[in-house]
Amino acid sequence: MATDKRVLLAAPRGYCAGVDRAVIAVEKALELHGAPIYVRKEIVHNKFVVETLSERGAIFVNETDEVPQGARVVFSAHGVSPAVREAADQRNLLTIDATCPLVTKVHKEAVRFAREDQTILLIGHTGHEEVEGTAGEAPEHTIIVNSPDDVDFIEVPDPNNVVWLSQTTLSVDETMETVRRLRERFPALQDPPSDDICYATQNRQVAVKKLAPECDLVIVVGSANSSNSVRLVEVALQSGARTAHRIDRAAELQEEWFAGVTTVGVTSGASVPEILVRDLLDALAQRGYSDVQEVRTATEDLMFSLPREIRADMKARAAAS
Repeated sequence: MATDKRVLLAAPRGYCAGVDRAVIAVEKALELHGAPIYVRKEIVHNKFVVETLSERGAIFVNETDEVPQGARVVFSAHGVSPAVREAADQRNLLTIDATCPLVTKVHKEAVRFAREDQTILLIGHTGHEEVEGTAGEAPEHTIIVNSPDDVDFIEVPDPNNVVWLSQTTLSVDETMETVRRLRERFPALQDPPSDDICYATQNRQVAVKKLAPECDLVIVVGSANSSNSVRLVEVALQSGARTAHRIDRAAELQEEWFAGVTTVGVTSGASVPEILVRDLLDALAQRGYSDVQEVRTATEDLMFSLPREIRADMKARAAAS
């Protein structure tokens, strides 16, 4: 029997280079040194990834004081502040820095702007690990701007000496609206050397914008604490999707979502392994949505080298064998 049910599958989707590097760093640390390997915070914001690494011997902690003296600890892809590094040094921890290089770039910009005595308006979400890490590089110079609505309440020492930075995983459109309103209040506002919102976040949002107008339903695979996954749901709705939902895995699908639905859009956040998308496509096929059409808006080939600590340990292992 013919059916017009179909799936529009966003590309790019899923793992970005920074997430891939961070997850492999934990896997290699376990391979090289055996369990346990401690990880400060979630290595990336994805339940499945954290559960899988936990089963292999990774122990996730909130702070370095939970790590035994002298043990190995991996810093997550979101980055850490200098205070966290210092606390790790005081406990003689063997640190492996899996901070995404694009986040490291923002940290370096914060340090430079603070050295120039500029006020940094950091667009991002208070409490997010990445924002805590970036703000921690220059706490006396940084004001966090959570949304465009925050702008009217900001006070700075010198309106002619302000610059903006941003969390890398935000909505591109909302961030630029925040920048626009900041510039209305502070006409001398300076831009960072390059856009801080990461290429992967932008690419995933662009792909969703393209498919959303044709979709009755968009499903985003990603965890609730994944900023970029949550943003994809918002972008889908703003771009014309009739409805949109975020799930961690296919088992969370709700039958009522599919009433009257012909076209389903599918994407995944930058910390989501492809196996979870494949499971979702299988679940959709069982509901009659077996015609899968890829909607590609970019091709990603960026790769980052593994953290230097891992590379050094791999080299030492090879030399000893």
